[in-house]
Amino acid sequence: MSRPTVAVEIAVQDAAGARVARDGGADRVELCGALAGTGGLTPSLGTVEQVVAVGLPVHVLVRPRAGGFQYDADELDLMAADVRHAVRAGVAGVVVGVLDERSEVDRDAVARLSDAADGREVTFHRALDVVPDRLVALRALADLGVWRVLTSGGAARTFDGIDALAEMVREGTGVEIMAGGGLRAEDVGLARAVGIDAVHLSASVERDDRGPAGPGGGAATYLGTELQLVRGVVRAARD
Repeated sequence: MSRPTVAVEIAVQDAAGARVARDGGADRVELCGALAGTGGLTPSLGTVEQVVAVGLPVHVLVRPRAGGFQYDADELDLMAADVRHAVRAGVAGVVVGVLDERSEVDRDAVARLSDAADGREVTFHRALDVVPDRLVALRALADLGVWRVLTSGGAARTFDGIDALAEMVREGTGVEIMAGGGLRAEDVGLARAVGIDAVHLSASVERDDRGPAGPGGGAATYLGTELQLVRGVVRAARD
């Protein structure tokens, strides 16, 4: 009996990356800024508009700063505004994650951001991997109407968290489970075997810039989405 296929989401930083994801057969992109240095931040509105124009469904990360996932009132105001701007720009969904002082799901904040999303899909990101009890958090997110979660099962790599991922699938909350975190094409078969709904990766390689970065400009390299890496994961997700 054939294994169920899984959706493929590629994390990108720009329209060029979104075009590579599209041409490689990915189902959607997560758009974020500063991916390599921070794990991802809210991209500019101009970037959102450019990536939406590529044609793949776009799920935009809304994260105002690096660091943890507990936010003050100003930061939550900004996040809600960024969600509304992204919705107006035509995104298919938003990606958020807010924890309270106990490192549990901040229900009020997630409800506020979900309301701002105005019916678009809401993904709760890998803030889930630092909560005290992922199953309790998963049930809370289901109650809040969150569409999916992105998680490695609390491990450094998806492959190492497969048992925890399988447990979340078995919980049967109705929330999609998307595996991500150091994921490689060879991990996809195992994810499919335990019933994961989707896989997520950046499929990126380091590239040299066209000129020197200069003082204060950082390294003269950047991450770019690699077509063959996208195609490899897509084949593993569907064959």
